[in-house]
Amino acid sequence: MESANIQDQILTARSCIDKVFLDTPQFKAETLLPQLGKAPLLKVETINPIRSFKGRGACLLVDAAKPNASLVCASVGNFGQGMAYAARVREVPITVFLAENANPLKVNRIRSLGATVIQTGFDFDAAKFAAREFAHTKGHSFVEDGAASAITIGAGTIGMEMLAGKEEFGAVYVPVGNGALLNGVASWIKTHQPGIRVVGVCSEAAPAMAMSWKAGRPISTAETSTVAEGIAVREPVPEAVELMQELADDMLLVSDRAMIQAVQHCFNELGLLVEPSGAAGLAALIEHPDAIPETEVATILCGGNVSESQVKTWIQ
Repeated sequence: MESANIQDQILTARSCIDKVFLDTPQFKAETLLPQLGKAPLLKVETINPIRSFKGRGACLLVDAAKPNASLVCASVGNFGQGMAYAARVREVPITVFLAENANPLKVNRIRSLGATVIQTGFDFDAAKFAAREFAHTKGHSFVEDGAASAITIGAGTIGMEMLAGKEEFGAVYVPVGNGALLNGVASWIKTHQPGIRVVGVCSEAAPAMAMSWKAGRPISTAETSTVAEGIAVREPVPEAVELMQELADDMLLVSDRAMIQAVQHCFNELGLLVEPSGAAGLAALIEHPDAIPETEVATILCGGNVSESQVKTWIQ
């Protein structure tokens, strides 16, 4: 995708995305100053019907579907919810594939939004392989998060909103799963304020995207083992890796411990329920203070689907 074309599409996207996903809260979290040594600007993408930023791009993706198409996708959970929500509103049939061990809360939410749910495979990437085969066999349209430009364009509206605010920041720390969030946000920010550093954050137990960015080509890992299911990617999307080369300034890896600590800070200090992958940016501020020279920083709380058992384990 060419930069100028992305900018035009991001501008147009706001009129197509369901309003419930737009203009989400952002504020400087001064209550985190004692814990982090900084008061980060937070863009909160958890206060909407699917508790995730994925609804923005999903609206665009379903809008772009061919007439009478039946859609198929794979998801860890949040993308599937976004697609199911957008498909229900637009009366488009959709089948969502998830791993056998997918978060039950996310599985149930996808099903409650009217999607057909199929659970198969030992992890997300195995489920994605099955989804692609299913779509081919049935003659349905397979849509891939990270490869579909609509998801990146939708995420770009987050960057637009962040710069439209009054708060200034010198760097933004973005959780990285398949890369669509970083690529979208950075596409807007790097065009309009190129001096702002865009730093991706991956789980150290799921480092495929960070490894791929550093190498300049997709590098897979044999497995992932992290509480941050939303960014547990072992098979990078080539299109996302290629775009990220020109947009990311750095990549950081964070531990499960730091992400759970970030989840606890969100709950205790901000009254927000955020999943570990959604709090990965905050985890970077906790774990890598020496790698963050900027005084004014920002991050995106991009997902908040936490089950009751996870709340009891991580927070209570």
